Amino acid sequence: MSIRRIEVGPRMSQAVIHGNTVYLAGQVGGPGKSVTEQTKDVLAAVDRLLKEAGTDKSKLLQAIIWLDDMKDFGEMNAVWDSWVDQANTPARATGEAKLATPEYKVEIIITAAI
Repeated sequence: MSIRRIEVGPRMSQAVIHGNTVYLAGQVGGPGKSVTEQTKDVLAAVDRLLKEAGTDKSKLLQAIIWLDDMKDFGEMNAVWDSWVDQANTPARATGEAKLATPEYKVEIIITAAI
């Protein structure tokens, strides 16, 4: 079975397609922006990568969301809820973690079917 990589870099690819599944690297928004703005940035990147992989958010299988502070859960969810396909919501987990730099507030990892 073939493997296709999208936006390959020296450390990681932004997406990897294996069979009928696409795995996205953790996506982050503009550093220093609000949780709302970063979440919008992340979901726009998710949409773009899914499109390049030949799929869309209606085929999400799983979302893993990391927040630098769980106090931002409601703010992030407000953006997520307006974006996600309500008829095809993925399995999802959200947790708190230190992200790559303090300027990042949210990181989202997506797995989707093609």
